[in-house]
Amino acid sequence: MIIGKPDYWDQACAELSAADPVLATLIATYPQISLEGRGDAFQTLARSIVGQQISVKAADSVWRRVLAELGTMESAHVLAAEVDALRACGLSGRKVEYLQALATHHAAGRLNPADWVAWDDDAIITELTSIRGIGRWTVEMFLMFHLLRPNVLPLDDIGLIRAIALHYHAGERLGKAEARKLAAQWQPWCTVATWYFWRSLEPVPVSY
Repeated sequence: MIIGKPDYWDQACAELSAADPVLATLIATYPQISLEGRGDAFQTLARSIVGQQISVKAADSVWRRVLAELGTMESAHVLAAEVDALRACGLSGRKVEYLQALATHHAAGRLNPADWVAWDDDAIITELTSIRGIGRWTVEMFLMFHLLRPNVLPLDDIGLIRAIALHYHAGERLGKAEARKLAAQWQPWCTVATWYFWRSLEPVPVSY
């Protein structure tokens, strides 16, 4: 369990600033804030499910309503909740099913990040995408916000692709292959670069 600012953050910011003038400007624009680990694997994955394919602002609104309905985000509370009550919070029927699948997995003791410390990112993606409703993007958010892995590049993230287009390509979106090639200059700190690109679109830090 990791809570708070990653220990690599300052080094990453220094190296990214030296490597990329765009990131140097963004890092200077948003000082003294960073990605922060929350220490709760179930909550991180649940919030990522809520945030699938919707804006940060919409996801925050739905998340607050879900928490108000459940009291606390715990697997037992998700499994005990009425489907209609969860849908009334703004969740689609499919996302309710995904939350229930995650809660079932968690309640059965099959969600233990301590087992994954020595695993590489791809192994964790393979493990977690076996849960219904957990796709690559959701696991990438987990890698970034719970395990605090430093080099995650979520190329399925709409915000990241928008920011790359805005800052590097006159607003025109790049394909994944082109974006990945551009991202070579951010290695091995793609998580940190992504976080600052998100800041350029949404100044309030996102958390999962």
